[in-house]
Amino acid sequence: MHQDIKKILVTQEAIEQKCIELGAIISHDYQDKDLVVIGLLKGCIPFISDLVKHISIPLRLDYMSVSSYHGGTASTGNVRVNKDLDASVTGCDVLIAEDIVDTGKTLKKVMEMLSVKGANSIKVVTLLDKPEGRVVDLIPDYTGFIIPKEFVVGYGLDYDEYYRNLPYVGVLKEEVYTK
Repeated sequence: MHQDIKKILVTQEAIEQKCIELGAIISHDYQDKDLVVIGLLKGCIPFISDLVKHISIPLRLDYMSVSSYHGGTASTGNVRVNKDLDASVTGCDVLIAEDIVDTGKTLKKVMEMLSVKGANSIKVVTLLDKPEGRVVDLIPDYTGFIIPKEFVVGYGLDYDEYYRNLPYVGVLKEEVYTK
């Protein structure tokens, strides 16, 4: 365990197993659909990479980069699009792959943008759901793990761009981000 981690919430092994389970469910639910899996950068990279290996139906991948944290530990609510999609989603069934759903503000804004772009359907798969932090009415369609309202890093999640490379999800020690 990294010296800045207070405790491990979700192990690498649990994440691997959950990706297998979610991949099978998504493969079933999207059979005979034009599936586009959209990852929200940068946090989604480990999750989307492991998840799509276990989706057995044809799909396309695309990415968006949106930000609402701007280096802090809490969402500002001000969503900024840094990179938009490369291809059209008009008439497609979109599955947004997210590392964590916390307040829901960022995700709700992205869903609105994709709706305007003509997506046939928009659903969300998230590795982590933190419902205690939710401030908008949004429930992910596919959830890996429900976690408590703690500041977590690892497996794509960061604090000030660090810790994304940890192979597990852990709670960051408070003294690291309250300096």
